[in-house]
Amino acid sequence: MLEEEYMRFAIQLASQIKGQTTPNPPVGAVVVNGNRIVGLGAHLSYGEAHAEVIALEMAGEKAEGATVYVTLEPCSHFGKTPPCADYVIKRKVQRVVIACEDPNEKVAGKGIEKLKAAGIDVKVGCLEEEAKSLYDKFFHYITTKLPYITVKSAVSIDGKTATSTLESKWITNEAARIDAHTYRHQHDAILVGVHTIMEDNPRLTTRIKSGRNPIRIILDTHLRTPIDANVVIDQHAETWIFVGNHVSREQINEFTKLGITIFQMESDNISIEKVLQKLGAEKVTSLLVEGGATVNSSFLKSKHINQLIMYISPIIIGGNMAPGAFGGQGFKRLADTLKLQIKELKQIEGQIKIVALKEENDVYRNR
Repeated sequence: MLEEEYMRFAIQLASQIKGQTTPNPPVGAVVVNGNRIVGLGAHLSYGEAHAEVIALEMAGEKAEGATVYVTLEPCSHFGKTPPCADYVIKRKVQRVVIACEDPNEKVAGKGIEKLKAAGIDVKVGCLEEEAKSLYDKFFHYITTKLPYITVKSAVSIDGKTATSTLESKWITNEAARIDAHTYRHQHDAILVGVHTIMEDNPRLTTRIKSGRNPIRIILDTHLRTPIDANVVIDQHAETWIFVGNHVSREQINEFTKLGITIFQMESDNISIEKVLQKLGAEKVTSLLVEGGATVNSSFLKSKHINQLIMYISPIIIGGNMAPGAFGGQGFKRLADTLKLQIKELKQIEGQIKIVALKEENDVYRNR
């Protein structure tokens, strides 16, 4: 169907810029007049023109009487830019086809109502399921005010993340590691525990061309992060450290004078729930967790995992002392486990990649 082809093109445009528009969602738009594409656009960056505006400006005079295909409901409120719905009306568009309605309370059907009130024919739901994959993080953040959580891990075929001596470089091959860096680009922030910083001294940056570096989040109850760690001194990205309430002001000042942001908890321990609430308040819409077994188990126990990405290498490590991806005591009953739906399964130069999402009816959804 030609209509779906145009919308699929709009979805492709939006998918190309997924991760670089935060806290705004990625949106693609295509303008069609007389069965010919006369304009196209994508929202490239927060604060810049939205997809519909770019596409209509490209269409010029041919926008009048045209149909606009857009992946998300045009906004109806003033933000960094004027309302897109007003601009669509101004350009005398005849019809607007929308993939997804925007759940943002500032929009939530108001853009559609405004278009209809102006006499524009509006259709909602064209390729909605395909388009929703663009907005998993945005929809979750808008409705919960908490970041969307992706846990990423690399394991041997028997589920180990390191040997019994904690040697972990490298379990997976370079191709798998490069693929994993795409997710750093697509998330607002990346989180690890202090043990990862002390043992590996990582940079936690994105090693893909033109990739966006996420904010680096460190869970460090006692503020043991070395003052000369890469995440402290390299200035490639912001670094935020969460610490317990017993950490002294003198310790904190050592880091803040180097440009590091310290968030001090109200208690001795770091609560995952409190961390996520703070990140949500700071407009961090998505979080990539690349922690070890302890950090990963904390997110599992707190019931905050939306997506799991697992890279599996065809090696066997073995051993009771070799760590796995998740530590702690785990769930005692199968009925309580986190249930996932496998959405992607593929090989990357001999490695297996699994992408699994939390089931819609899982207990996690009703926490």
